[in-house]
Amino acid sequence: MSGNADIYHEMIVDYSRNPINYGEIENPDVTFHDANPLCGDSIDIDMKIDENKVTDIKFHGRGCAICMACSSVLTEITKGKTLDDVRAIQKNDVLGELGLEHLQAVRIKCALLSLKVLKSALYTYIGKNIDNSEDANKLKEEAANLY
Repeated sequence: MSGNADIYHEMIVDYSRNPINYGEIENPDVTFHDANPLCGDSIDIDMKIDENKVTDIKFHGRGCAICMACSSVLTEITKGKTLDDVRAIQKNDVLGELGLEHLQAVRIKCALLSLKVLKSALYTYIGKNIDNSEDANKLKEEAANLY
């Protein structure tokens, strides 16, 4: 392994053994669950949202080292951001933090499960708080084009 690959490998192992923001939030404003049945990854994300900003976020569940590491990184990226900033998070924002931009296709679902759960939670929260049907339709279209 090259020097950078070693560093990223160590980061993935460390995040999987000592995940950041792991746990549950009591009385979250939104929670969402999804799983990847092919490999057994299963993630829940809880969020507290105040004044259009993610004030707290935690995840819990089980998963492979890549899934747990990406979930940790994603919660770090998300905490403190506005809902619009969270909507703008892309897969390479997460993958790039761990040097996984060229991850094998078989492992990409592991890496992106938490992003899928985060976006689903976000759209669930926003959907409950939308006042007009035009905004709801835009939100549905955005969600449909995620993956």
